[in-house]
Amino acid sequence: MPLDPDVVRFLDELSQAGPGLASPLSVATARSSIQPDVSPEALAVSTEDRTASRGDAPTVPVRVYRPTNVDGAVPTVVYYHGGGWVVGSIETHDRLCREMCAASGAVVVSVDYRLAPEHPFPAAFEDAFTATSWAAEEIATLGGNPERLLVAGDSAGGNLAAAVCLQARDQRGPRIALQLLIYPIVDHDFDRPSYVDRADGYFLTRRTMEWFWDHYVPHRDDRDNPLASPIKAESLEGLPPALVVTAEYDPLRDEGFEYAERLRAAGVSVDYTDYDGMIHGFLRRFDQFERSRVLLEELAQAIKSA
Repeated sequence: MPLDPDVVRFLDELSQAGPGLASPLSVATARSSIQPDVSPEALAVSTEDRTASRGDAPTVPVRVYRPTNVDGAVPTVVYYHGGGWVVGSIETHDRLCREMCAASGAVVVSVDYRLAPEHPFPAAFEDAFTATSWAAEEIATLGGNPERLLVAGDSAGGNLAAAVCLQARDQRGPRIALQLLIYPIVDHDFDRPSYVDRADGYFLTRRTMEWFWDHYVPHRDDRDNPLASPIKAESLEGLPPALVVTAEYDPLRDEGFEYAERLRAAGVSVDYTDYDGMIHGFLRRFDQFERSRVLLEELAQAIKSA
C-alpha cells in the first residue's frame, strides 16, 4: 500500500527540520533529538517513581502508572522503551505509558534501563530482567494480579521484552502471561528485503540501525547471543503468547514477521498485525498519526484479555 497521508506529512516535515536520527552524528546529538513527551490530557492515571532491585544486580529506576478509576487487582505491564538501546528514557515514553495505562486499565511499570555505549550489552537486558523480576515480586503492592504479568516494548524495547521472555522460560520464572512486541529488533541481519527496500527515506534507516548495534553490541561475536538477537534462540518453545506488531515501511518489518512465524511454528499462540502504510516509531506520536490510536486500542484489548 502507499504511505499513509499522515506519514507523508510527517516525513515532509522531518526533511525540512534536518536529518535527525536518519544520520546520527553523535550520541549526544541523537539523545537530544528525542524529547520528553508528557500527555497534555487529563488521564485517570497516577504515577510513582520507584527503584527496582534483584539480589546483587544494580538497582533500576522505574515509574509506576496506576489507573485511578479501576478497582481490584489488574494486569501489570512491564514496559521497556525504544531508542536503539542508545536513546530514550522514562520521560520520552511518559505519554505512551500514561495512555496505555488509561486505555487498558492496567498497571504499567516503565523501566529506565542503562543505555549504550556507556553500558553495552548485556546491561540493558540485565536491567530489564531485574525490573521484571521485581515487578513479579511486588505485584500485589503495585495493585496487580499475580497471574497477569505482561512484558511490552517498542523497537529496542521489543528486543528486551523478547529476551526477558527467553530468560524467564529458561530460569523457570517469573511467569509471564503475554509479550507485546511492537516493531521489535530481534536480529542483526541487515540484508533482509525490508532492510534493502526501506534502507533510507522512511525515518528509521539501515545506517542508523547499524549505528545502534555498534553501540549496544560492539563485539560482533556477541550478536548471535539470543539475549541480543532473540531470533537466534535454538528453540522458541514454551514462550508466552505474543502479539507482534510491524509497520509496512519499517526496515525491521521482515524480522518481526519472521519472529512471529517462528513463534507460531514452535507452538506459541501468536497474533500478528502489520500496519499498512506506516513507519517505525508511529505508536508514541499520537498528535501526528491517527493510526497510533488504533494500535493503542489493539494493545489495550490484548492486555485486558491476557
